[in-house]
Amino acid sequence: MEVMATELGEFLRTRRAAVSPADVGLVSYGARRVPGLRREELAQLAGVSPTYYTRLEQADHHNVSDSVLDALARVLALTEHEHEHLRRLARPAPRPVRRRRVERPRPAALGLIRAAPGPALLVDHRNDVLAWNALGHRLLGFGDPFDAPDDVRNRPNFARMFFLTPAGRDLYAEPDQVARQMVGFLRYSSGLHPDDHELSCLVGELVQRSDQFAALWAKHPVLDCGHGVKKFQHPLVGRLDLAYEAMPLPDSSHRMLLYHAEPGTPAADALTLLARR
Repeated sequence: MEVMATELGEFLRTRRAAVSPADVGLVSYGARRVPGLRREELAQLAGVSPTYYTRLEQADHHNVSDSVLDALARVLALTEHEHEHLRRLARPAPRPVRRRRVERPRPAALGLIRAAPGPALLVDHRNDVLAWNALGHRLLGFGDPFDAPDDVRNRPNFARMFFLTPAGRDLYAEPDQVARQMVGFLRYSSGLHPDDHELSCLVGELVQRSDQFAALWAKHPVLDCGHGVKKFQHPLVGRLDLAYEAMPLPDSSHRMLLYHAEPGTPAADALTLLARR
């Protein structure tokens, strides 16, 4: 509970620092020691007392109401996922820490992965790869065995590959954007799974070994990354701009990650070439 309370204060401070007085119609007088809104300014705009808001940042947030959280989200211009994250931090569910058990993909999910015409993967909430088809492996799995093993310690992990290996970063045409997305997803996932010991260990490892990850983690980005366009700079076939969808599977933390290129485009030609290799 104490960890989550600290997270709440840090999250509110980072979001408060990102909102200027001008953004919310306030006139700023004199020099400001810190960027963004002062505590008392945010409290006034959210309709709570400065003392009450200060207690929120200092981890005293028992029985905080929906209306207060909604008001803070409105003033801070939080996204939908950031708003959800705020609610989870303010009301952490008391759950015991559990060690990870082997999470095997369902046979039906594996069948869908194998049958997909484009690159397809099955990943969990830590960005561990549980399975991928041949084209998915050729697109994203350089340096790792084709089969994602049952031994969870050896499963490829996209965040670890990206932040700790040069090849992982070089695979993307816009690596800084990908870095923020990966950190934002792990922050989002940490809020959903605060009892996940292995996820906490992964974050701790990346904070210690990657200065870029540590700097981004301190900014508290929160992103679900459920769909979009990923821009690759593949070492074998060059540039590929691929649309993707990350579809949650029922009754699990797994996601099916599918990539697609419009027929007749350079990206489609590059995927065809990659499949032949």
